[in-house]
Amino acid sequence: TLDAEQLRAAEEGLSEEELALFDLLFKDSISKKDRERLKQASQDLLSSLRGLLAEMPGWVQNATTQAEVKIFILDRIYESLPRPPFSESETEEIASRVYSYVWQRSASGQDLAAA
Repeated sequence: TLDAEQLRAAEEGLSEEELALFDLLFKDSISKKDRERLKQASQDLLSSLRGLLAEMPGWVQNATTQAEVKIFILDRIYESLPRPPFSESETEEIASRVYSYVWQRSASGQDLAAA
């Protein structure tokens, strides 16, 4: 049996990790087309983050690699979020939330690269 998040991920056509990123990117009152773009963005972001982090074991202990990951996330989010409805400040806030999520997962041993 699936729990609520697994069920939601299946309904959205996303993995649980992709759903977590989708939730961080999501904004109420977006169009169906933009919602689909966010799903694709969450899939692309997870895939590209896994590739980046696989080459950076222990990145959370190094300020230089932390900055690389932060910039990488910001760049990817800027490329993928539709404007409008997302403003520049919202995009930066979302990138910050995604970075925090990725950092916390990595620091707690739940590295995205290992998934």
